[in-house]
Amino acid sequence: MKLIKNLLVAGAAAILFTACSESGPKEIATGKDQCENCKMTITEAKYATQLVTEKGRNYKFDDISCMDDYTTSNTEVAQNSDEYVADFPTGTFFDRSTATLVQGGSIKSPMGGNTQAYKDKAAAEKAAAELGATVIQ
Repeated sequence: MKLIKNLLVAGAAAILFTACSESGPKEIATGKDQCENCKMTITEAKYATQLVTEKGRNYKFDDISCMDDYTTSNTEVAQNSDEYVADFPTGTFFDRSTATLVQGGSIKSPMGGNTQAYKDKAAAEKAAAELGATVIQ
């Protein structure tokens, strides 16, 4: 009986620990974190992206193009993973699938992808017009 009680307590603790663990994107430590693809130090958090695997492993990138290159070369890691981009105006990470991307014009991102992500489509369209860029997604 004592064994069953101990197993139940251990199981409940494991469930609570798992439920309380933070998943999703992590904060970028600019000047310290490295890009998983090109190994350069991430210096501009507003261009940073993250890939989070279904097991919770977090990969950080300094540019959308670096994450794209990495996912193309590492399909087994990218499979069933979530991609996050930083909202350019705020720096807050959100799901890439809902992003509006702006590319080109006078945008200069760290690895030359020259792409900014926006949570708000109207803000993206306004930025594209001001920067001479194109809305691509």
